[in-house]
Amino acid sequence: MRVFLTGASGWIGSAAVDALLERGHEVVGLARSEAAAASIEAKGATARRGDLDDLAALRAAAIEADAVVHLANKHDWSDPVGTARAERAAVETFAEALSGTGKPFLLASGVAGLAADRPATESDRSPFRGPESPRGGTENLALDAVPELAAVSLRFAPTVHGTGDHGFIAVIAQAAREHGFAGTIGDGTNAWAAVHVSDAGRAVALGLERAPAGTALHIVAELGVPTAEVAAAIGRGLGVPVRQVAPEDAESAFGWIGRFWGLDMRAESAATQRLLGWTPTGPTLLDDLASGAYTS
Repeated sequence: MRVFLTGASGWIGSAAVDALLERGHEVVGLARSEAAAASIEAKGATARRGDLDDLAALRAAAIEADAVVHLANKHDWSDPVGTARAERAAVETFAEALSGTGKPFLLASGVAGLAADRPATESDRSPFRGPESPRGGTENLALDAVPELAAVSLRFAPTVHGTGDHGFIAVIAQAAREHGFAGTIGDGTNAWAAVHVSDAGRAVALGLERAPAGTALHIVAELGVPTAEVAAAIGRGLGVPVRQVAPEDAESAFGWIGRFWGLDMRAESAATQRLLGWTPTGPTLLDDLASGAYTS
C-alpha cells in the first residue's frame, strides 16, 4: 500500500517508517523541514513537505494515498488547547477526505483517562470529546464515524521508550538532573504502561494490515511500571537520591510533566497481541534505564 504517514521523522514515526518499508509498503512522510525530509528519504521513503496546519496539503496527500497513519501532534504543553484544536482540525480533514473510500485511517491516541482503578482494556471508550479536550477528542471523532470511515485508534503507552527518546521519561530524567534528585509524586505506587519504540513501530504496521475498522489497539508491552521503580533507576543512573514530592509541589519539581507523573496509567494489550499476532520483544523500560538510555 501507499501509506501517507504524519510524524514520519518523529520518535514513533521513524520506527513505523522502518516497519512499513520492511513489510513492503510505500511510505510518503509529512516533513516540516528540510532536515526532516532528509531523514525520511534516507530511510527509503518519500518526503512530502508540509505541517499539520496545512489542511489542504493533508487532504491532497490523503486522497493520493491508499491509507493514512496519523502520528504527528504539536505537543505544545504551553498551549494544550491550541494543540488539541490543531489535532481536531487535522483529523476532521482526514475524515472528510477518506470517508466512504474504505481506505484505512489509523490515528494516534493514548491510554490516559480510560480507567481510574484498574488497567485499561481495548474495550474501554475514551471519555474525551470536543475540540478542547485532550487530543481534541479525535479518537471518538474517528471511531464514531465507522463504518463510513475505516478508522483504527492506536493507543500508545505513556512511555514509548528507547535510546534517543525525548518524551516523558526523558523529561523526568532531565528534571532529576536539574534538581539533584529523582522524584515520585507521593509514594510512587502509581504505574505507567510502557513499550519499546521498535515494538511500537511493528505494531503500527501490523495494525494497518490486520485491524478491522472500529478497533482500538493498545500498543503496550508492560502493563504498568511503578513510578517508584522508574525514579529509583533514574537515581542510580545519575547518582542522585530519590525523594517523594507532594502533589501540590509536582509542577515546581518536575515542570509541566508534573501534571501527569502522579497518574496511574496501566493498560492491558492481550487482545491487541492476539489480533495482530504481535509479541513485544524489545527491552523493558527498566532495561533501558539501566543501560543508560536516559541518564548517560
